[in-house]
Amino acid sequence: MVSADALKKQAQINRRAIVDMIHTANAGHPGGSLSVIDILTAIYATDVDLTAEKRSKVVLSKGHAVPAQYAILHHYGILSDDEMKTLRRMDSRLQGHPCTHRLPQVDATTGLLGQGLSIGIGMAIAKRDTGDPHNVYVICGDGELHEGQIWEAAGQAAHYGLSNLICVVDQNGLSSSGKTSEVMNNRDLQAKFTAFGWQAEAIDGHDMQQVLDALSRARAWKEGPYAIIANTVKGKGVSYMENNVAYHSSGIAGDLYDQAVRYLSKEGC
Repeated sequence: MVSADALKKQAQINRRAIVDMIHTANAGHPGGSLSVIDILTAIYATDVDLTAEKRSKVVLSKGHAVPAQYAILHHYGILSDDEMKTLRRMDSRLQGHPCTHRLPQVDATTGLLGQGLSIGIGMAIAKRDTGDPHNVYVICGDGELHEGQIWEAAGQAAHYGLSNLICVVDQNGLSSSGKTSEVMNNRDLQAKFTAFGWQAEAIDGHDMQQVLDALSRARAWKEGPYAIIANTVKGKGVSYMENNVAYHSSGIAGDLYDQAVRYLSKEGC
């Protein structure tokens, strides 16, 4: 079993890959990619075998954070060093949001916020009804939870008792429009998911041991869907990006890139 320390180090390597990609493209969504990378690193390392025909699936509902997913696919050898330099190019497989048409390993085409949980429900029902024992992970942003479709889907998932469905909310507190609490206050998301019939817990989304323990509890729960509210920091790992809404969508050019590399180097990557 992989250790929390080893995964923490890998997540830092993945952070550097995110920054490098967005620097080369001079466009992307660094803030949300950096906030979600610890969670994604843990999910793939513990329950996603990209070489298997039948496996657990990951729906990145907050599709603008796809550089994080590309960094992980690079780590597992799906994407080459050269291809990682093609983010957002017209002829590249690495578009600004996940697209299964050319890169099926991303599992779901997303981008229009609010749809990923519905997609995950369909996958979870299909797996359950065909005897596939694997899980479906849906990664949402807290700003995305302003979408009504999320809560329609949440009610449906509980109704169908989908114990193979795990929703992780990357609660970094910022959307493209500013603080999520000011745009539309989500209030207590753990209580809200519980009210919709889910088992739910809140964790520090950057504490790798907490992430691993929560994922283990979620996989062991067999009485319906499970929600993990991961409290995170937008832009985590790069000081000037942290909790800075300007880096929801932004390139990383010139001295800002050099600064980002220095910050990440201090953290061991």
